[in-house]
Amino acid sequence: MLDDIKKDAATRMGKCVETFQADLKKLRTGRAHPSLIENLKVDYYGTDTPLKQVANISVEDARTLVVSPWEKSMVQAIEKAIHKSELGLNPMSAGTVIRLPLPPLTEERRKDIIKVVRADAENARVAVRNVRRDVITDVKEALKEKLITQDDEKKAEVDIQKLTDKYVGDIDAQLAAKEKEILQV
Repeated sequence: MLDDIKKDAATRMGKCVETFQADLKKLRTGRAHPSLIENLKVDYYGTDTPLKQVANISVEDARTLVVSPWEKSMVQAIEKAIHKSELGLNPMSAGTVIRLPLPPLTEERRKDIIKVVRADAENARVAVRNVRRDVITDVKEALKEKLITQDDEKKAEVDIQKLTDKYVGDIDAQLAAKEKEILQV
């Protein structure tokens, strides 16, 4: 029973870390990366559809993304979605291809992005701690129902704390790497 609880905790904490990683991919760091725009919603015949489902997104060079719509009629809709996204990108279309040059980040913008990254990291840490709290509550309930002994409860709490420390450490390592990447000129 305790093994199931620990596995559940590890899975849920892992998902918190994965969500944080996904949030980091969406942040603009000055380098072109398709994940920056792949989830933008584009009006595709009246339906909001992620950009990655209506076009191919590739990296031309370190500061330029290229969007190739699968249908020529989608060029205007994609440009409109990029303008509305508030990413500060200025699409340039050349026929059926849209180029997105990424302007270099200013020092002030880099600091703003770091604040956002730190806030996301703290939210991820809080999510991991919430999982810990829920799992420890489950362990205490098992103790009340006499399904486990007090020794098992103490050992489980120590193991769950070690899991929590591991996943919080993962979040901190990713935060440090992302900060370094953002500050890199």
